[in-house]
Amino acid sequence: MADTTALQLTVERMSYGPDAIAHTSEGKTVFVGGGVPGDVALVTIDSDGPSFSKGHVVEVVEASADRVAPRCPYAALCGGCPWAQLSYPAQASAKRAGVVDALTRIGHMPADVSEALVAECVSPSEPWGYRNKIELAFSRQSGKPLVGMHAAGGTGTVKVTSCLLLDKTYASSVKSVAGAVSYLAGSRSLGFERIGIRASARTRELEVSLWDAPGGFPRAQAARVISDATKATSIVRVMEKGPAKARRIAGVEALSGSGSWGEIVGSERMRVSAPSFFQVNTAGAEKLVELVMDALSPAPDDEAMDLYCGAGTFTLPLARRTSFVSAVESYGPAVRDLRRNIESARLDNVDVVGGDAGREFPDTDADVIVVDPPRAGLDADVIRRLSEQPARAIAYVSCDPATLARDLARFVQAGTFRPVRVTPVDLFPQTFHVETVTHLARS
Repeated sequence: MADTTALQLTVERMSYGPDAIAHTSEGKTVFVGGGVPGDVALVTIDSDGPSFSKGHVVEVVEASADRVAPRCPYAALCGGCPWAQLSYPAQASAKRAGVVDALTRIGHMPADVSEALVAECVSPSEPWGYRNKIELAFSRQSGKPLVGMHAAGGTGTVKVTSCLLLDKTYASSVKSVAGAVSYLAGSRSLGFERIGIRASARTRELEVSLWDAPGGFPRAQAARVISDATKATSIVRVMEKGPAKARRIAGVEALSGSGSWGEIVGSERMRVSAPSFFQVNTAGAEKLVELVMDALSPAPDDEAMDLYCGAGTFTLPLARRTSFVSAVESYGPAVRDLRRNIESARLDNVDVVGGDAGREFPDTDADVIVVDPPRAGLDADVIRRLSEQPARAIAYVSCDPATLARDLARFVQAGTFRPVRVTPVDLFPQTFHVETVTHLARS
């Protein structure tokens, strides 16, 4: 039976977020959970603000041609794949449209310029089973441990037996890890911030990381129970201190195995510690490297700069193609991983600089530059200093279209570099997230 309190709305487009967008007959914007552009749906309003409302689909009256049955049985409950009801071609199209919109609305580019600047969205992996990493949530219900996925909406834990986003070779590890951790926490008063799983079909390495606060911990039992359940090649404990929004790493303990995780990206073999960032889509990381190298066209006598370089995804291939690389990274665990990866690759032409890119900006003249900042984008002073470089090209890797658009406007205003191509790369199918590689050339 139809919900008589619901509004019948026509869904227009996807937002840069989990929801679709519709408008009431009065013109008010409604963010619609579970909506697909082209749907005519009954929508229940969950919250009604002065400028927009939020709701969710309770009944599809007329289904969009782009609506599909979610492959994942937990899609409506888990927060991991909010676009699972949208066909994959429509997902890629919506992501490109989101980048164009950000450049126009936030970067203040003319609409036709934005449209011409943004390439088609590149899809380097399969739409399911592409992730090399997932994180499980931990909570207690009636005193009993519950390990599963974060619920949609950000609160609660959903018990699952597998995750279809994780590499299919290791899909069953979700159930194994959840069972092992629940057993550990059930026999002791343990609590975890989260549980990480990293898996590689290329190296056959599986790492389980237990994130908690410093204190007493059954190290030997945890190693034995999780090893028996998963055959993990590495089991680590990551201890954190501080308030929820400002956690810092207090220590990392190797409980069993290698104490780190290995992956192959292109021709490079890399090792990454549990706290370090690494792209969750390995095929996508390879595409990013390809696009960056295409934009920079590095030559053997070039000097390169790699800011926010992490464990070395771009540093290693740049070092093989140029005479020297200045690699800057502020996060301590990533700096240690970077040094280890450079040593393992037997490269001697990289200067590793530990520190913030603004405070530790290399005192050198670079021919080619890659920047891969966090979601907050580039500091205005970093853009100024980049604009003073004699480089012929900059490759800007971004995970947020809004901060990219803001930063490109700043580059244009500085007058030294201009964007010549923005390529969206879908590293995160079934979600709204999109990576981009922007080629900036000298004006």
